[in-house]
Amino acid sequence: METEQPHVLVVDDDRRLRDLLRRFLADNGFRVTVAGDAREARASVGSFAFDAIVLDVMMPGESGLHLAGDLRGRIETPILMLTAMGESEDRIAGFEHGADDYLVKPFEPRELVLRLKALLRRAARPAAPAAASEIRLGAFRFRLDRLELLRGEERVKLTETEARLLGALARKAGAPMSREELAAETGAEGGERAIDVQVTRLRRKLAEDPRGPRYLQTARGKGYLLLPD
Repeated sequence: METEQPHVLVVDDDRRLRDLLRRFLADNGFRVTVAGDAREARASVGSFAFDAIVLDVMMPGESGLHLAGDLRGRIETPILMLTAMGESEDRIAGFEHGADDYLVKPFEPRELVLRLKALLRRAARPAAPAAASEIRLGAFRFRLDRLELLRGEERVKLTETEARLLGALARKAGAPMSREELAAETGAEGGERAIDVQVTRLRRKLAEDPRGPRYLQTARGKGYLLLPD
């Protein structure tokens, strides 16, 4: 049975970039509609049900931030924002206006594909039942609903990236995830190499022996996997 292609709306005033992304996304299994400004984007949203929206922040007239905030009030479609500004305040502004992910220009088109696929997986994932909202890792408990790691009743401090990484592994507990997948899921700065660093830090916080970790294991040639109790 043939799987329907995910339909993505790309909104950017740069025609060259729009054309590049349209071709690249189409070559990677997406159906693509493009818009050059907020007006065209609204018209497209009114005509099609998109699976994801790629939205530039800086556009003439109405900004991508304003458009994202308006769309988020009406639809639940995942929004990935593109911007030339990489400061944390700019990323926070994007999330405050309803963005689900953020990619700083210039970027590798392949990374955009991976982030879109991660967004689509999260959007399609059914809510975890209450009984599966927590996993045990020896003396630790990880709450998937809040991305919190607890030892007894004491909360273990995790960075945002560490929490996302542990959450991604916990949702696929028992199955290996590649560094590439984990980088896309977490948005870790530094990409795949940064995942190794984050895993090492998590193992320390889980008090695992780095020579023979019990819970956060290396899947040789595949990446990492989590094996809860």
